Amino acid sequence: MLDESLLDDPERLTEADRRGLLRGAAEAGARVRTAARHAAEAGVANLRPDGRPRAVLIAGPGAAATHAADLLGTLAGAGSPVTRLAPTGVAPAAGALRWELPGWAGSVDLLLIATPDGTEPGLALLAEQAYRRGCTVVAVAPAGSPLSEAVGASRGLFLPMATAPYDHDEPLAGAAPGVLWALLTPLLALLDRTGLLEAPPEAVDKVADRLDRVAERCGPAIVTYSNPAKTLAAELADSLPVVWTEGTSAGPAGRRFAAALAELSGTPAVVADLPEALAAHSALLAGRLAAGADPDDFFRDRVEEPAALHARVVLLRDRPAGGLTAAPNARDLALGHDTPISELEPEEGGELETLAELIAITDFAAVYLALASGS
Repeated sequence: MLDESLLDDPERLTEADRRGLLRGAAEAGARVRTAARHAAEAGVANLRPDGRPRAVLIAGPGAAATHAADLLGTLAGAGSPVTRLAPTGVAPAAGALRWELPGWAGSVDLLLIATPDGTEPGLALLAEQAYRRGCTVVAVAPAGSPLSEAVGASRGLFLPMATAPYDHDEPLAGAAPGVLWALLTPLLALLDRTGLLEAPPEAVDKVADRLDRVAERCGPAIVTYSNPAKTLAAELADSLPVVWTEGTSAGPAGRRFAAALAELSGTPAVVADLPEALAAHSALLAGRLAAGADPDDFFRDRVEEPAALHARVVLLRDRPAGGLTAAPNARDLALGHDTPISELEPEEGGELETLAELIAITDFAAVYLALASGS
């Protein structure tokens, strides 16, 4: 059950935020600036690559590395393949995970390692393997971690992660807002130098500014009725979020939102891109999850009986390709099955800015849902 009274009580929100999730979301802009400064101090701006790598391989544990790979692959486009190396192992623990390079990886490829931990022996072994193959290795991890020594021994480039004092007060969530930007920002600067995507310093500054503006609109002191993140969290209470995305930037934002809901608040969600989502989720909305599927729900005991789980569509939109949009059909499908719909669309700006806004608002919403539901 969602405690909606907590959403409009900043002091109680702060007390409930033992993992520093709200602080991570609110300080995302500052984290981007710190990470960009660390990358500049490490010499990223002075790199003169011989040419674009044939492929970019990304390795790292948990949601942060997965989302970074998804975002970088989307921004790089189809002409520059970005592949995440999935780990193997018996448990999601630092000592149990192993990564392997594909058989074709060699001297014309780039290996990126992104981890908020840096103690994983498997990543150190991967850096050694890449060195033997002739791959260029770049890693983002906390300064002074064992991985930094392994990357140095492999003649790679180590970029210190922008950490915060509260990052390790509690077990660090892979979907935590601050972690994503701390790992992603140096990699954006690096891939801008290689020509795989466009993320010059001025664009990164705009991302930080946009994140600051979202924090002002969605912070804990802003009441629910004028706070888009709190409003979305309240709307998603006791529902199955059905996340539909439209536009290049919206896709990775939607996938991250679904993962953050699951990891932070224990809320399951499904996600798909428009227009394919209309066919993929049509049967879902027509089934028992539709709001009108259970006519007896109106007469249930509101105190003794839990509410039935119903779907709610969350539409994330950002400049659909070619100007064509499936949004009207999406609304018709949802409302035709008595399914409520929430919509988020960023303000105009560059691709990085709009992507950052969608991620920031949905990050705040996932955090509020987690705190207000006691997760």
